[in-house]
Amino acid sequence: MTAIEASSGAAVRRRWSGARIWTVAGAVAVVVCVWGFYAWNGPQTTAVLSGTVRAATLLVLGAMCGMLGERSGIVNIGIEGQFLMSAFAAFTVASIAGSLFAGVVAGVAAGLAMGWMLAAMSIGLRTDQIIAGTVLNIAALGLTSFFYDRGRSLGQLKYQAIELGPLADLPVVGRALFNRPPLTYVALVLVVVLHVLLLRSVWGMRTTAVGEHPGAAATVGVDVIRLRYLNVTLAGGLAGLGGAYLALEAVGTFTRAMSGGRGFLALAVMIFGRRTPLGAYAAALFFGFTTALQNQFQLNDTFDIPAQFVGMLPFVVTIIVVAAAGLFGHMRDPAALGQPYEVR
Repeated sequence: MTAIEASSGAAVRRRWSGARIWTVAGAVAVVVCVWGFYAWNGPQTTAVLSGTVRAATLLVLGAMCGMLGERSGIVNIGIEGQFLMSAFAAFTVASIAGSLFAGVVAGVAAGLAMGWMLAAMSIGLRTDQIIAGTVLNIAALGLTSFFYDRGRSLGQLKYQAIELGPLADLPVVGRALFNRPPLTYVALVLVVVLHVLLLRSVWGMRTTAVGEHPGAAATVGVDVIRLRYLNVTLAGGLAGLGGAYLALEAVGTFTRAMSGGRGFLALAVMIFGRRTPLGAYAAALFFGFTTALQNQFQLNDTFDIPAQFVGMLPFVVTIIVVAAAGLFGHMRDPAALGQPYEVR
């Protein structure tokens, strides 16, 4: 080993050790603060934590959608449109069929279709990826607004919470994490599964390869075009599940433009989480906390200011955090991100 390699390795170890120290310190600070607030006002703390998990579920599904695309080299700013179209499909099918499961299937199918359309434009037609995502957002907003039926409703249909036995009785986190509706549990399982697959499987290594050096991946037999199509389409399915969650579990209805900018927040969550599922979920909890806190402020009339200013809190925090991550972080984009690949 040369002196340069040794010093480089030492620098990496120091950076990682420093990151671990800050992570542990931050986790300890969060736990202490939560316990303190719980001791001071238990019911309100539980409500904020439940709202945090509720908001984080949608954000992490959108973040995993964007992450799977970007790790493959495809930028996806159409998550907002995928959320909206999937929520509309899930709500409409569930209200017609009288089945929440049918609604979830329809929402995921709509997300897969939107993912395939993004892949067709970005990979097949080599359209600018930002424009392709913008087309999805505009199309979803226009179509759902045009076909929206104000008189349609789910009636009594809505996913209800399922208690996970004694875990639901744990102090502080029991009601927030272990007394949730089913799609929240599905999202948590998907976070762990996707994290393992991306970082420990052959598919994950090939996905990273086509996002970093697609030409090199092609020379060892990886079908770059096919893998990118597959990943971007599957990513749309994750956003589709997010849309179904929004309509059938989080809200229980559909309204025009109900995604409310959460698709763009999901991109911030993905960046802040360093394009890893577990990191994205930690970031989603942070952003979800700001949303839950904003809701509590509005419910309790904490500040004597217009509600619109209080509603800005999650987006202001997003701007600050992403800017700080860009200034002080060490993360870089995949080398081939946004670059069309041509078979030679």
